[in-house]
Amino acid sequence: MPARCHRPGEVTVLDTAAAEAVSAGLLVAVLACAVVRPWGWPEAVVAVPAAALVIATGAISPHRAWAQAQRLGPVIGFLAAVLVLAQLCDDEGLFRACGAWLARGCAGQPRRLLARVFVIASVITAVLSLDATVVLLTPVVFATAARVGVRTRPHVYACTHLANSASLLLPVSNLTNLLAFAASGLSFTRYAGLMALPWLAAIGTEYVAFRRFFRNDLNATAAPPPAAEPAEVPRVALVVLAGTLAGFAATSLAGINPAWAAAAGAAVLAAAALVRRETTPAAIYRAAGVPFLVFVVCLGLVVAAVTVNGLGGALGRVMPAGTSLPALLATAALAAAAANVINNLPAVLVLIPLAAASGPGAVLAVLLGANIGPNLTYAGSLATLLWRRVLREHDAEPGLGEFTRLGLLTVPAGLLLATTALWAALHVIGG
Repeated sequence: MPARCHRPGEVTVLDTAAAEAVSAGLLVAVLACAVVRPWGWPEAVVAVPAAALVIATGAISPHRAWAQAQRLGPVIGFLAAVLVLAQLCDDEGLFRACGAWLARGCAGQPRRLLARVFVIASVITAVLSLDATVVLLTPVVFATAARVGVRTRPHVYACTHLANSASLLLPVSNLTNLLAFAASGLSFTRYAGLMALPWLAAIGTEYVAFRRFFRNDLNATAAPPPAAEPAEVPRVALVVLAGTLAGFAATSLAGINPAWAAAAGAAVLAAAALVRRETTPAAIYRAAGVPFLVFVVCLGLVVAAVTVNGLGGALGRVMPAGTSLPALLATAALAAAAANVINNLPAVLVLIPLAAASGPGAVLAVLLGANIGPNLTYAGSLATLLWRRVLREHDAEPGLGEFTRLGLLTVPAGLLLATTALWAALHVIGG
């Protein structure tokens, strides 16, 4: 095996083979802890010492580690602001209003409820990120399905599938998008323009597949329950969200990190809630998910170690070149396979630098695979792991066989149609 090249002054404790084995083993340990979360530990409990070990053993140099941390810094700030914004919108009653809208006119009519869940989950995922759909919307959908007297399975499964596949539209929709957006060189509006058609293709594929897969649940009817009181629409939250979205586009066009727009939107809602004494600084801190942010940074360092010690070279040898339709399809398929083996966040961290050599189109194809592909396995994305926790809390643990069968029905078709749509968008808009 060829030796690695080191910068002057770097200290290498391990040889190449040992560094490769150590970094790969630590990545498996970090991901396993994120999936299982033994004794309820935060994901960072294993990720932090793992990151320290890859640096201490020389699997990655301090220089490379610092460069990776700097690369992730703006992304982490953006993610923190969006998480706070989503929680404050929930505090304002946005998700209660969503539940009331879902229930309105859907009593005993599961197909109508499913269509509304698809609409609201797709919009929330795009605007407030996939975590908001999984953590905040899924319990609302559970309660709404029970209220209108229909079976919950199609509707709660829609939450996790759309948290992944409907997270294509905006850079803010998914942490993987933020990483790709930073590497693509695209503006916020150009990114959204290129991904609009693939986003619609992915959602449409999911909807058709859900209607077929859950036809027995959707054919079952029940006596409609009494009508519920409508929830008040949180106008302030909606205005702030609209202003934040406009801010994303404006800051991107001005060459300013859109994280500032997200932070401004969160600050406005936080200030209003603090004045009304409806939240506290400690609650805002918890909403930012600091342990999870630390986990993401440390995971990025471990992935960088795995990449420099062999994985990057191996994937580079099979990464397709160019943005022809066959190349984009192969790139998306490779990203989907990697996401289901090592999780979509590490997959993106490894593949985006390789795809960037072929331009923005190839970077976006990686995103299609990394965002749609995880619907095939539990470990494909952190959002799916969060969704499983929500279902356990409702005594509705999903079956592995059912989850996989649904994934086999949606993922290949979704990748094919969404990638073809991306190829068409690149030819119409340019990338």
